[in-house]
Amino acid sequence: MPRDESLDGFAACGLGGCPRSAGQARRFVRATLTSWALPSLVPDMTLVVSELVTNAVQHALAPSSSPPSSPSSSPPLEHPVWLGLFRYPGVVVCAVSDPSPEPPRPRHAGDAAGSGRGLALVGALSESWSWDRAPVRGKTVWATLSLPGDYA
Repeated sequence: MPRDESLDGFAACGLGGCPRSAGQARRFVRATLTSWALPSLVPDMTLVVSELVTNAVQHALAPSSSPPSSPSSSPPLEHPVWLGLFRYPGVVVCAVSDPSPEPPRPRHAGDAAGSGRGLALVGALSESWSWDRAPVRGKTVWATLSLPGDYA
């Protein structure tokens, strides 16, 4: 990822971690990129963000098989998933953070499979993608999309 001192724009939103979160994320991306005068990035970025948020909701927030929480455990997070958009010279980075430390796992989906292609789509549409463990808890999965030539 580019260095923070070259940051040209930043926007973030908290997501509740429910199936509607991907739709909320798409609306946020559309509004943010439009306000940054980057409407040509909307189709690809909304698909990338939708896949990353869907993965976070389905895999990072999946009900665990652990015993019920004890009274001393921390309360559930209001926004367990966070989406950030970072505009740098030449690229826009989307970053999705969730509470799970488990790395994203690309899968090979067969021709008839109804799911399992999300990270392949992210890889195909983005300049690069990766993930990092969060300093306190969980991880962040990010992807970069190049700005169109007029904006680079």
